Amino acid sequence: MKTMSLLLSLLLIALALKPFPVAAEAAPDPVLDIEGKKLRSEVDYYILPVIRRRGGGGLTLASTGNETCPLDVVQEQHEVSNGLPLMFMPVNPKKSMIRVSTDHNIEFFAATICVQSTVWKLEYDESSGQQFVTTGGVEGNPGRGILSNWFKIEKYEDDNNLDGYRRLALSDVPFKVMFKKA
Repeated sequence: MKTMSLLLSLLLIALALKPFPVAAEAAPDPVLDIEGKKLRSEVDYYILPVIRRRGGGGLTLASTGNETCPLDVVQEQHEVSNGLPLMFMPVNPKKSMIRVSTDHNIEFFAATICVQSTVWKLEYDESSGQQFVTTGGVEGNPGRGILSNWFKIEKYEDDNNLDGYRRLALSDVPFKVMFKKA
């Protein structure tokens, strides 16, 4: 009986020291396009406003300051325009599905007059005190020095939100968007 009691005690101690297996944390939901299909990296998409008839179409590039370059990310003036196609690149290049609440580079695929990349990045504008989305970012290589090159797509009232001829900027007012395969 002592042996059985000692064995049971050892078993309880072993179980207490070894944590029970826990289910793996679920992956964030995939981002869906307007057809209900999952967004994939290396595929061209348009970013369009969810709410139409408010003065603009999809996202495009434009010079908004005194200098020609870098180009800023803006909303097309004509709501019938889809804007320019772009791609999403997840922080882990081995993952092809685009998911909410995860880091991505976003890059327009368009010829421009500027010599820098069309990868999005945040840039602080001292005159307005705001951060605007512009181009010239670095693709990949996540790290402290290039945090401004990474963007997340978040759910907002059952639509998608990119914090944001309106310049895309960070603000407390979400810019509700949808994605259309180019």
